[in-house]
Amino acid sequence: MDAFTAGLLQRIRATESDLTRARETGDDFLADVEQSELDDLHRLAAEHGVEVTATRV
Repeated sequence: MDAFTAGLLQRIRATESDLTRARETGDDFLADVEQSELDDLHRLAAEHGVEVTATRV
């Protein structure tokens, strides 16, 4: 796995975790921000052929 792929997958995992935490604490604004970031990361992964097998929140 190259550095780009590893970094992208790590960012996806971190963003999923942040999104879960925002939802659990009831921070709707932060949850929207994190969901947008996650959507962008998934789009970037798809554009570069990176297979993401994360549990989408």
